[in-house]
Amino acid sequence: MTASSEPIKVDIWSDIACPWCFIGKRKFEAAVAASGLAVEVEFHSFELSPTTPAEFRGRHHEFLAGHAGVSLEQAAAMGERVTVLAAAVGLRFDYDRLQTTNTVLAHQLVHYAKARGRQPEMKERLMKAYFEEGRHVGRIPELADLAAEIGFDRDEVVRSLESGEYLADVRADVALAGGLGIRGVPFFVLDGKYGISGAQEPATFADALEQVATERLAASASHVSGV
Repeated sequence: MTASSEPIKVDIWSDIACPWCFIGKRKFEAAVAASGLAVEVEFHSFELSPTTPAEFRGRHHEFLAGHAGVSLEQAAAMGERVTVLAAAVGLRFDYDRLQTTNTVLAHQLVHYAKARGRQPEMKERLMKAYFEEGRHVGRIPELADLAAEIGFDRDEVVRSLESGEYLADVRADVALAGGLGIRGVPFFVLDGKYGISGAQEPATFADALEQVATERLAASASHVSGV
């Protein structure tokens, strides 16, 4: 199918600390690449665990055990399983180094980047830092370092995060998710009409994108013919 001149808008609710969000991101990207369609992505904030402390003292599987209500052994097994699934899409999760933290500041940084036209790049950097590099994404100095790595002014990032400049935007995203009935992430909304929940296979995303493109072409033809 010929790609439309107007990109398909895709709104994605996700959390930096959500492994399925990173895996789903890769699967969605594969679908977009295969489809050849023009897509415009906007990320929206969603906090899976807003009460998580910025400085969690313990290993990630210990946090997961408490959060999910499972044993330490079960939590460790869950981490091993998701690591294998992540590897299948080219991601190298390292739960031994992962630093569990609150993500509200990281979400604010994503909004900071959005306001400057570089949201996808910042989102990718944060998720890679968290899951693959063992970086801390819950402290302002470390977040400013990550932002500076992709070209942002470090002092400006510190100022923004310390002032809570984009906290209201994070809260608005979370509230909108609630209004839409979104209870888990990742959650994808295509063209403002179709919702896809979870880290689906690329074919599922590709089929949905093709459906949107087909409907657009039909609507355009109908408009031209006056029907």
